[in-house]
Parts: sequence; structure tokens; C-alpha cells
Amino acid sequence: MSKILDEKLSQKSDKEQQLWALRHTAEHVLHCAMQNLYPGLKKAMGPATSDGFYHDFDLDEKITEEDFPKIEKEMQRLIKADFPMIQEMVSPQKAREIFKDNPYKLEWISDIEKRGEEVSIYKMGDEDLDLCSGPHVKSTGDIKAFKLLSVAGAYWHGDEKNKMLQRMYGTCFFSRKELDEYLCMQEEAEKRDHRKLGKELDLFVFSDLVGKGLPLLTPKGTVIRKELEKFILEEETKRGYQHVVTPPLAKVDLYKKSGHFPYYKDTMYPVMAIDEEELILRPMTCPHHFMLYKSRPHSYKELPVRFAEISPQFRYEKSGELSGLTRVRMFCLADAHIMCAKEQAKDEIKNVLELIDYANNIFGLKKGTDYRYRLSLGDRNDDKKYYKDDSAWDNAENVLREVLQEVNAPFFEAEKEAAFYGPKIDIQMKKVNGQEETAFTVQYDFVMPKRFELTYVDNEGKEREVVVVHRSSIGAFERIMALLIEHYAGAFPLWLAPVQVAVMPIGLKHVDFAKNVMQMLKQNNIRVDLYDEDTISKRIRNAEMQKIPYIAIIGDKEISADSVALRERGKGDTGQIKIQDFIDRLMHEANTKK
Repeated sequence: MSKILDEKLSQKSDKEQQLWALRHTAEHVLHCAMQNLYPGLKKAMGPATSDGFYHDFDLDEKITEEDFPKIEKEMQRLIKADFPMIQEMVSPQKAREIFKDNPYKLEWISDIEKRGEEVSIYKMGDEDLDLCSGPHVKSTGDIKAFKLLSVAGAYWHGDEKNKMLQRMYGTCFFSRKELDEYLCMQEEAEKRDHRKLGKELDLFVFSDLVGKGLPLLTPKGTVIRKELEKFILEEETKRGYQHVVTPPLAKVDLYKKSGHFPYYKDTMYPVMAIDEEELILRPMTCPHHFMLYKSRPHSYKELPVRFAEISPQFRYEKSGELSGLTRVRMFCLADAHIMCAKEQAKDEIKNVLELIDYANNIFGLKKGTDYRYRLSLGDRNDDKKYYKDDSAWDNAENVLREVLQEVNAPFFEAEKEAAFYGPKIDIQMKKVNGQEETAFTVQYDFVMPKRFELTYVDNEGKEREVVVVHRSSIGAFERIMALLIEHYAGAFPLWLAPVQVAVMPIGLKHVDFAKNVMQMLKQNNIRVDLYDEDTISKRIRNAEMQKIPYIAIIGDKEISADSVALRERGKGDTGQIKIQDFIDRLMHEANTKK
């Protein structure tokens, strides 16, 4: 437990480490307060997190947010008492005696004992004692600003086969000002939550009968998905990618050969015995593309070979980790694998980063503000997880580092975050709530070419091994949709908007002309809905709630002038415009993706 924590903390700045320690101490104050208020409670576990802390409790009584004031009052008493945080190392045997009535702690102690380590416990004065590896601030009095945020159910270890516990979330900062700013940001994030907006805007649904983590896109949600597909297919084609189609399942032997099976088998779906073969739903596409490449010999003149695919992939995510479109059990990836000569790898990676930056710019995402890069490095000492070839790791990491430096990319380095077959650049997207999430990756692979014997013939007639660059241009469509829903707060730019224009006849005598306008718009591939029921004010309000970019209102004046009265999202009424001029404007805006 302490080794994992040390690795996490080593990647943080001094201020982040101090904040982590402060939040970790606040989490101890929380579970001590809960234990004092609810004597029958069993503490399970609870860490500090990137934006606060939480603790899981085994308690028969259901806790709600109405209980927060009395819990916070008890926490405040413990903070005011300024109890010191004191660490003590004990043997596993002694730890078992201390926590003999808590099965959750006993499980942690067994795990620690298997690693041959002593057990770290922390005392909070004489008020509390808990299994913990730290770090903490000096005393509870260092906590200046905290707040409990929510409570939810959580399976032990995130496994639905285990008991459901109650998880209480909170946050903590060095000052009240920082806390208030965070709470304001969280309030805005809640308004923009893609799960909430997805329901309000009728973009996607889930069905228990279909299965957990398997989203169903509505017609409106499908418009967004198809526009994203069209955009990235066109851009990749311009950049020399050849699009292919490969099956969403394969023999298990393929993933044993690639090495994925031993590393990812716990997140892969069960093997299916079909006739004489064992098949499995694919969790990644790279081995399929390698077999395409191997289907015939290649000359140096053909390189680089860039295979791209909109590929469905399947990964088992625990129920407790599923979340809207960001964490699902089947997703579609804008995937690609570039087979190139070693000396071409650097330029290919630069080209990939340029494509990613271009796509993000189209989405309105700013480099350094909305996203940055993480150089994810391997661990030379872990030959079980990472392929053992120190010189190859050094070369690959240097190539990625040099590329990031040469393109002046905002990046940071993270130890032990690499794939087992090579280092990678992770594009870390900043969400509305301030958290970062990996959206896409670029990986330098020197392992798969060896395992699959991926070669080409050089200009001297000699057989050479290729380098493979794995990359995703806009990531999984489900995840990028979630990010964009929240980024735009559901108010999509015209080219992505499911409905681009709402046509509104003022009265019955204007309906026929409105239908003609609708037809003209549709003939120019403009997505349009007719709003002809209810009062005009209610129709306008409904269209605005659906965040439709343009409302075209038609009355007597508009019919006589062959025009529409335009209402633009965020601007209100903008005056009359000729129908053809309106069509030209819409087409220009959609095509340029402004």
C-alpha cells in the first residue's frame, strides 16, 4: 500500500503533495467523526484524491446529505482539538489484534504481510487509530477549510459481487477562498454533466435489459457521432491514412502472441469456444492491423504504412467504475497503427500530434488550457510488466521527449505509466470540474514488430524491422462526445448540432410556407425541425432549451419578403434575412466548422 502511494506522490509538485497530506488527514477526521456518531460502523478504506477525499463505511443506517451538518460539526470539534498525527509501525500480528473486529482492515493486513512489510498505523491523538501509510499534516488543526459533498453506494473493491458500502465524499483546501472557488467550479460542472445533458437533450440512453455500460445513441446523439466520424475520416485520409475494416473478435492465440492476453485478460471478456477455435471479443485493434501488414511483403518505398479504423472494442469495466459515456464496456475508437522505418518515427509522431492539435482546435479546445501532454515512461526494474530492453526504452523515450520539446508542447513526465510494449504520449484533457482524463494516446512500439516479425526490405535489399506508432486521433467516440457535451454545455457548434434550425410559423396560415422553407434547408443538407404546435413563446422557449443554434420565425412580413425572422442562440433576435442568404450562411458556417 505504501509503495503504491509513494509512486503517486513522487509525480506531484510540493504543493500538490502538501494538499494530498492535508486531504488525507481530513479523511481521517471524517472517519473518526463517523465512528463517534455511529458506534456500530466499520471503517473500510478511504484515500485522498486529486480533488478531495472519500471514505467507505459499512453501516446499516443509511446516511444522507441531511446528516452532513452534524457530521461536519463533529469534524470541526476534532479539528479544533488539534490532535497530532503520529505514525507507528507494528507487526502484522499486532495489527490483527488491533483490528480484529474489522474484516476490511484484516484483508489489507494480509495483503501487506504477503509483501513482507511491516504495518503502518496512524494515531490521531487518543481519539482514533487506523491502518494507514500516510502522509499526513502535523495535526488536525492544520485543516482550515473543508466540506462534505455527497454520499453514494460503492462496492468493496469496486466489485459488484462484494458488499455494497456507503461512500462519503468531501474536499479540503488551504484556505476558504480556494474552497469557495472549487465549489463554484463544481456547481458549474454539475450543470454541464454529460449524463444530465444527455438525458435533457435526448442524446443517449441506457437499458438494464441491454446491459450496464452499453449506451444506446438516439437519432440526435447519432448525428453527433456520425459528424465526428465524417470529420476524422476526411482529415485522416488527407494525411495519408488508409482506412481498413477488421473483425471485432479474434482467436485468443492472436492476443497471446501479442502479449496482451496475460496483461489484459482480467479486463477482457470470456473466451468463446466455437467449433475448433477459441475466440474472444477484441480489447484492441493492433494485432489485426499487424496481420494485415504481414499479408504481403513491403518495400521501403511504401513506408510509412498508415492503417486507420473506426474500430469497436470491448473491455470489462467493473460496475462501480462505469460512468455515462466516459467509462463504458464497448466503445468505438478512431484507431490507427503506423508501420515505419526507425528514422521515420520522429516525423510520424510529430504529424500525429499536429493532427490531434488540429482536431482539438476545431473543437475549440486550447492547448495548455484545456489539454496538455503526459510523457508516460516505463520501469526498467519491472521486467514482468515491461519488456526488458533498456536501450530500446531509452531510445523510445528520448524520441518522444525530443518531439514534445521540438513542437513546444506543454508536457510533464510520469513514471510507470507506459504500455508494456513501449512509452507513450497521453493527451490529458481537463474537464469542467478541473480533473484531468486521458483522451487519446500516441505510443512508440518496439516490441510488437519483434513478436509479429513486421519487416520491410530496405534500399539495399536487406530485411529490416519496422517501428510501430500506435495512435488515436480523437480517442473513443463515446468519451470525446462526453467531453464535448460538457465543454459546450450542450450548445454544440452548428456543424455538430443534432438540429441546426427550428422553423416556426407564427400561425396556421404560415405553415405551408414554413414547410417549403424546411424543404429548401433539407435539400442543402441542413438539419431542421418544424415547431408548429403551442404558442410561439412556448415554442421559442422549447427550442432554446434544446440549444438549437438558429430559430427561423415566419409570419406575413417574412412571406412577402421571401425571408425569415432570425433568432440566434445566445444573441436573440437578429432581424430578417433572405432565405437563400440564410442557407448560404448556414452552409459556410457548417463547412468551416466555426
